[in-house]
Amino acid sequence: MRLGAIEAGGTKMVLGVFDKALNSLAQTSLPTTVPEETIPQMVSFFKEHKVDALGIATFGPINLRASSKGFGTILNTPKLAWQRYPLLNAFEEALQVPCEVDTDVNAAALAESALGAAKGLQNCLYFTVGTGIGGGLYCEGQLVHGLMHPEWGHVLLSRHEEDPMLHGVCPYHPNCAEGFASGPSMQTRWGLPAKDLSEDHRGWDLEAFYLGQLCANALMTVSPEVILLGGGVMHQSALLPLVRQYMLKFVNGYIDSEQLPPMEDYIKAPALWPDSGLIGAALLAKKAYNKSIQ
Repeated sequence: MRLGAIEAGGTKMVLGVFDKALNSLAQTSLPTTVPEETIPQMVSFFKEHKVDALGIATFGPINLRASSKGFGTILNTPKLAWQRYPLLNAFEEALQVPCEVDTDVNAAALAESALGAAKGLQNCLYFTVGTGIGGGLYCEGQLVHGLMHPEWGHVLLSRHEEDPMLHGVCPYHPNCAEGFASGPSMQTRWGLPAKDLSEDHRGWDLEAFYLGQLCANALMTVSPEVILLGGGVMHQSALLPLVRQYMLKFVNGYIDSEQLPPMEDYIKAPALWPDSGLIGAALLAKKAYNKSIQ
């Protein structure tokens, strides 16, 4: 069994091929430009490596209602060239193998629950903080989709009174998590990408303020057993402890301390990052293959 995997991101497409034990056999990446350029290159890679099934872990929003004619179609993404693109259908037609699709963050949550930092737990919330912000929820042993899929990046937050930006960079909401705390918001605010900010830059405290709010909201609404924070912005090692501090500040003692594990065990880095999404896509491919032979 050869499992094809796609982690479709706003900046790049990561492609992989795995065996049934999830050992990596091949991997490459290419820039996310427009479908007319990007999709043929991706199809060519998987035809060359002859996969038996394909898992697609993609940026969203995407139609995940299995009963819908538009199942697997990208919806109202800020990446305008990809709006209404039938992503799942394109690969099913081109490769003629069983395919499964989910969000990139759901795939990452699946991988971390099966093999990584949430292994053995029934509830896990995976946040990625990078070009955008998204969250994948694994709840009572199942990935959560709901009406479409939760849009954690567009949870509304309170603006920090000392934030030099009066509103976030999201074109849809002036005060959502993605608008205030994504990589592009940090670059807009400080004139430098997050990777170039020094460890003592005040931008990290502001970033932790917003991510701490997001984690507190998650604790109060879906009560995950663990919250994992991945993505390019989380590269700064000083950020995670600050997020923990702010989350406790926002919770303000409402949750009994006996109910909460130590913060270093509750909000932590994913074990499989930066490959969580790709490994999750391989797990989706395995699911698609198994369904096809039942």
